Amino acid sequence: MKTEKIEKLLEVMRTLRSENGCPWDKEQTIQSLRPYIIEEAFETVEALDEFDRNKPETLAELKKELGDLLLQVVFVSQIASEEGLFCFEDVAEAITAKLITRHPHVFGDEKVADSAEVLKNWNLIKKNKESRKHLLDGIPKSMPSVLISQRYASRAASVGFDWKNAEDTWKKVEEENAELAEAVQSGEADHIEEEFGDLMFALVNYGRKLGLDSEKALKRCAEKFKARFDEMENLDPTFVEGGKPLEELEELWLKAKANLGKNL
Repeated sequence: MKTEKIEKLLEVMRTLRSENGCPWDKEQTIQSLRPYIIEEAFETVEALDEFDRNKPETLAELKKELGDLLLQVVFVSQIASEEGLFCFEDVAEAITAKLITRHPHVFGDEKVADSAEVLKNWNLIKKNKESRKHLLDGIPKSMPSVLISQRYASRAASVGFDWKNAEDTWKKVEEENAELAEAVQSGEADHIEEEFGDLMFALVNYGRKLGLDSEKALKRCAEKFKARFDEMENLDPTFVEGGKPLEELEELWLKAKANLGKNL
């Protein structure tokens, strides 16, 4: 039954791309699907963020978004198959082989002590197997900068290049904060930007040592700010026209904050 469902999906995709299929689907290329892959990936992440196993509607939403993301894999695979490049089965075979290779402690004789050692071995196998020159190679540069910072730091930490604890990491935050203050005093824009980035990177590392996802934490903060700002506008729509002194805006902010409660 499971195989039949997968084959049905592949057959529907072949039909959509066939001579009598959908005009839009037939026009697509591997490159044209790029923005849809990115969009569906973000929508899947949003569904994951909102997922609550006690709320059936969030389960349904996650299932839907995973399906939309899978569609992009099937879509690209079908186009590639038409061009004689590869097919969906080749994609499935490749990821299966990768999973087996990357888990020698499960499918081989290697022994590991914990998940940290698994991650270390994964990164080293990846580097050697894919003939990458450096350990940090292969992390997509198109990802948001906070995510890139987390991945770089995490991968470096997997081979021991890391602070011993959160307290030591916080000292680095304080050091970078002081250096940013000095840069601001210098007035050199490029230097200020560099030191500001160093401070942000140090904060991402501190969050990592606390077991936090910095991208999620920053997004949560941004959403909280939007909710409060929206409430300010609900209380007084005229303030967005400008002209109100900062003191009044701060009072409006406090009212909005009180209206939304401590969670926002």
